[in-house]
Amino acid sequence: MAKVPSAVVAASGLVGGYGVARWTRKRQLGGVVLAVAGAAAARQWRQQAGGKAAGTLSAAYVAAFAGSHPLAKKVGAWPAVFGVAGAVALASWAVADRNG
Repeated sequence: MAKVPSAVVAASGLVGGYGVARWTRKRQLGGVVLAVAGAAAARQWRQQAGGKAAGTLSAAYVAAFAGSHPLAKKVGAWPAVFGVAGAVALASWAVADRNG
């Protein structure tokens, strides 16, 4: 079975976490999705690019989550989530997935 690229895992965590929180009206459940995907992506980042890169990408993942909130006030919730998910996916691909 083919391995899912870390870029897809990270972006799915951001989009899926928001979607679950919104559709279930349970923010904690969305947080679980966000955290599980983030941990899975971090594990892949560490294996593929090393600890320093994994730390940097993990910080970017958390910053994207936090940054989506004020961005949503300007552009709307879904565009903000898709925007930050795309940015994290691009960074993940460039740092960890591109050569793998």
